[in-house]
Amino acid sequence: MPRPADTSGRVPRFTPAERWIHRVTGALMLVCLVTAACLYYPPLSELVGRRRLVVTVHEWCGLALPVPVLLGLASRAFRADLSRLNRFAPYDREWLRAVRRRSYRRPAGKFNAGQKLYASWTAGAVLVMIGTGLLMWFTHLAPLVWRTGATFVHDWLTLALAVVIVGHIRMAMNDPESRRGLRTGSVDETWAAREHPNWEPYRDSE
Repeated sequence: MPRPADTSGRVPRFTPAERWIHRVTGALMLVCLVTAACLYYPPLSELVGRRRLVVTVHEWCGLALPVPVLLGLASRAFRADLSRLNRFAPYDREWLRAVRRRSYRRPAGKFNAGQKLYASWTAGAVLVMIGTGLLMWFTHLAPLVWRTGATFVHDWLTLALAVVIVGHIRMAMNDPESRRGLRTGSVDETWAAREHPNWEPYRDSE
């Protein structure tokens, strides 16, 4: 069904369901990172205390991370966007080359190549974090050598994930209209044409 720009010059970009999935997932991820910092950074550990409570919050928020996405599969719009994120088009390679050349002519569909790579990397990292976290939580599931390896992977992947998420937030802070799209569900038509020229917002698919 067509989704034209409204009379104010704004284009529908995200449904309420998609926006809530992003918010809840972001909140869970933030709690996981903050509690991880409280567990591994001694000054924060001493300041917060109550280590058992912090561990419990960390574990359950980690297990809950995939839940918003799984529930979101009931949304047709969300499934369509997952399909877009999972599909690399020829212009995505052009976008990556333009970034390397520091060119501002970067063709993109509804999501640019950077957003697609970020989504794929984060999804994979979350799955690995959950798997290694379960091995650390349920110590009877695997021998000691596996649990030691899981702890190593979990700790360093947490650090890598934190760095990537900080970069993601920094990029968002430099793009107010993108943030507005996630907050209100619509974006300025001129912004859409400039930043996502290969996205046709008047059709359900690219």
